[in-house]
Amino acid sequence: MAGGIKAWPEDERPREKLMRRGSPTLSDAELLALIIRTGDSVTKRSAIDLGRALLQEFGDLRTLAGATVGELCAVRGTGPAKAASIKAALEIAARINSERLMICSERFTSPEQVYNHYHYAFRDRRKEYFMVLLLDGKNRIMREVQISEGSLNQSIVHPREVFNPAVRESAAAVILVHNHPTGDPAPSREDLEITRRLREAGDLMGIKVLDHIIIGDSRFTSFVSAGFM
Repeated sequence: MAGGIKAWPEDERPREKLMRRGSPTLSDAELLALIIRTGDSVTKRSAIDLGRALLQEFGDLRTLAGATVGELCAVRGTGPAKAASIKAALEIAARINSERLMICSERFTSPEQVYNHYHYAFRDRRKEYFMVLLLDGKNRIMREVQISEGSLNQSIVHPREVFNPAVRESAAAVILVHNHPTGDPAPSREDLEITRRLREAGDLMGIKVLDHIIIGDSRFTSFVSAGFM
């Protein structure tokens, strides 16, 4: 529409619509328009038009959240500043949606508890992340430690890297957690071998490996529940 969003009737402008009717009344494109704030002066597209273009390119907000800054910038009219704003806003949403159960003094009771904490953060990641949860003698979460980023192998997920923080924190047990970017949480041969080695190292050090949980797309695998441990 000529003149941009400011020329629209007030009730149709995303900001005014949000303030009068509430954020749930806004479409995905309107919400994106409030994040990116301005349109593209070259193509004369409004901020809502850019929001629609982004959704058309990536399909939905979830896929958009997994896009890189470079991929966002490839959509004409979306420069680095707009791309950074989008990434920041969607990261905030992911952190809010992630149930903050893994906090100090929270007692580990089930693999579902770990899945509920991590699946929003991990589900759109394109790399594998290997985490270790440190627990005290009462199975209370003391701390989480990221061990590696990238495809798992025995060189980067080494017992030394896993158990050093556990020793420093005087942890009584650990839980291994990582994601599968493919969405399929079934353990690979490498996953099984790494888990075996870490359990053996933990037994020698007196630090129990309680479980290994693989986060997939809307599902997970617990090595204990699946009988792998």
